[in-house]
Amino acid sequence: MKKYNLLLIILVFVVGCSSHQPIKTAEYVDLDRFMGKWYVIANIPTFIEKGAHNAVEVYKQNSDGSIATTFSYNEDSFAGELKEYHPVGNVVDTKTNAIWQMQFLWPFKADYRIVYVNKDYTRTIIGRNKRDYVWVMSRQPKMSGSEYKKLLDIIHNQGYDTTKVQRVPHKPQSKELAWRT
Repeated sequence: MKKYNLLLIILVFVVGCSSHQPIKTAEYVDLDRFMGKWYVIANIPTFIEKGAHNAVEVYKQNSDGSIATTFSYNEDSFAGELKEYHPVGNVVDTKTNAIWQMQFLWPFKADYRIVYVNKDYTRTIIGRNKRDYVWVMSRQPKMSGSEYKKLLDIIHNQGYDTTKVQRVPHKPQSKELAWRT
């Protein structure tokens, strides 16, 4: 069943064309500063992320330049089953480091673009040219309403339908994810 779900994830990311102009990405991403733990504050969720609680994405650069990624969350509640995925990221645009491809299963690769990262690398927005999915992430599990609105405005200006963006619930220092800090 897990292989079936993984195949569906890949198809969702790979299939389809976009009539939009290419999404505008961050001018430059310092990969060393970008690595580490990011809390998913809000998203237009993929089907596996619907109902996710405590969603966290962790990046670590491998010696070959690829990005080891761990995406984890509790399914449907704070006490739900811990789900974990390990896609591998590859930087496509080495001038900006803002355009990646994520590979969940060989040979399929998904579009992954760092749309925004703030100066202190505590907030980021990840998007896709198709504008079908987006992720608002932070180094902390909480974000002020004014900061969240600012990031939603950036998403809207990129051509996304922000009515589809959903907040991801976070319970401070979840027992299930405490070992990741």
